[in-house]
Amino acid sequence: MKTNYRLFVGLAVFYAIMTFVYYYVGGEPLGISCLLLSSLLAAMVGYYVWFTDRRIGTTLPEDNLEGEIADSAGELGFYSPHSWWPLPLAASMFVVGLGLIIGWWLTLLGVGALVISIIGFVTEYEKPSNEPAHY
Repeated sequence: MKTNYRLFVGLAVFYAIMTFVYYYVGGEPLGISCLLLSSLLAAMVGYYVWFTDRRIGTTLPEDNLEGEIADSAGELGFYSPHSWWPLPLAASMFVVGLGLIIGWWLTLLGVGALVISIIGFVTEYEKPSNEPAHY
């Protein structure tokens, strides 16, 4: 992560310098504000990565210069092999995009289908409990 935060802080400094150069060359206000916001965004990401690196407290496998690829191997997460929910999710997102072209009424239908698809996708493996709640 040390390389990551150094990269983003370096980008923030570069964008800040380019903002001042662009201002003194006589650049337009929109370009100046975009460069300034790019600098602030890179600084924000760099700070977050630096802060996370400090909180972890250990050297990550990608920071070890003598590390092997197998050092960072392990479980990456759970991916459902037989889920049908990505299909309605993509279809409803397509309807939302198409609604932006055709009309607001189609966008509203697509957003409704999108909300239902997201809820179904996220709660696919949730099982209701048969036990009464104990407070």
